[in-house]
Amino acid sequence: MKLYLYTLLIVFSSSGLLSSCNTSNDGDTINPGNQYEQYGKFFENIPESEDATIYQVNIRAFSEGGNLQGVLDKMDYIKSLGVNVVYLMPIYPVGVERSAGGLGSPYAVKDYKAVNPEFGDIEDLRAVVDAAHERNMAIVLDFVANHTAWDNAWITEHPEYYQKDENGDIIIPPNTGWNDVAQLDYGNPDLRVAMIDAMTYWIYNANIDGFRMDAADFVPDSFWEEAISTLEQIRGDEILMFAEGGKTNHFLAGFDYIFGFGLFDSMKEVFENGAPVTEIQQTNAESYANVYDDSKRVVKYTTNHDVNLSDGTPLELFGGKQGSLSAFVISAYMKSVPMIYNGQEIGYDQRIEFFTYNPIDWTSVDNDLLQEYKDIITFRNSSEAIRRGELTSYSSDDIAAFKMATEVESVLVLANTRNESIKYILPAEFQETTWEDALKGGSISLENEITLEPYSYLVLKN
Repeated sequence: MKLYLYTLLIVFSSSGLLSSCNTSNDGDTINPGNQYEQYGKFFENIPESEDATIYQVNIRAFSEGGNLQGVLDKMDYIKSLGVNVVYLMPIYPVGVERSAGGLGSPYAVKDYKAVNPEFGDIEDLRAVVDAAHERNMAIVLDFVANHTAWDNAWITEHPEYYQKDENGDIIIPPNTGWNDVAQLDYGNPDLRVAMIDAMTYWIYNANIDGFRMDAADFVPDSFWEEAISTLEQIRGDEILMFAEGGKTNHFLAGFDYIFGFGLFDSMKEVFENGAPVTEIQQTNAESYANVYDDSKRVVKYTTNHDVNLSDGTPLELFGGKQGSLSAFVISAYMKSVPMIYNGQEIGYDQRIEFFTYNPIDWTSVDNDLLQEYKDIITFRNSSEAIRRGELTSYSSDDIAAFKMATEVESVLVLANTRNESIKYILPAEFQETTWEDALKGGSISLENEITLEPYSYLVLKN
């Protein structure tokens, strides 16, 4: 049955009829769309926010064709990893004016309501979404709300949407050096309406399940509150909202996730520079400071499209194959939602460009590494304690040690962050106890101390 979005969506509440349209700060109505016809049926199995495992796809690099068909062709492979959310990097046409080079940045959006012809068309995107839904995975689109390309039609048709300098010239995002994009002005209520309409377009026309919001820290919280409220009403609260930002007030605006910038930096300091592991513990605590909704999560990663190119692959940053796995276990299990960037799971050791076609060589698979990633994700999916438990940390200078626990399950994680054997004295509550090895099976009896081999890790449950 086809559904339609009318200019007024009406929902019921205990207090009577409420309009689902929001209002901007000056009282103007935020209209979510222009009677868009719904493509398909809304996906009913979007994971709860704590239960997501995200796979980031760089479309230009994911296949030889660098297009949506290449994503479609590997959908069974993505599913086999155990992930349940597929995050597509921007799918929109890219601006060429003042381009940063190559094919242009996918974050320089020329048209918010079109598919980049490099990748295909709307039918290709729908095919990818349908395939994900058939495999019980949600699809999240990357959305760029802070800025546009210089040849976006808004530059000439709506210059009032942009911030300007004292001479009346449109500016780049302040203090960024992003010369290929123009800064939007969220003091303009009409821009807010247009941007929410663009987001709505993709929910209705491609049946997507949420958004990863680029540069979320640069956009006012008041706009995020308006946008998320509107999108939730369209989807009946069944939508995933992911802020590429580190501020915990994004949770108050309605986001499910924020980005673990600080956690990644702390992990690098520990693995590369020998900083004490307690730095990871402290950064994690700070990332959840004043967060009182237990369903909210920090997305943690050992690589993504930015740091892969600027800093290096997980193999470079975390001590090779075994060290990268130890780092991933910490990021995936320490009260988080983990994110994998395409290629890391096979041990791909090349930095991946995203301004050009730079296809991943999928023939160079480290099958042992791939299986370890699958095992780590499989246990996460099965463990209520890992996904929803209470975190207690016991880290030493060298060993990441923490417990995730519910009333019925406890998981103890021990990960060596050093390229040498390290002896760890166990806290009293774990001495002389017996556990099950969650990843390899079998029983393990703990005494007063344990020695962990270089970059090794143990995941124990009882």
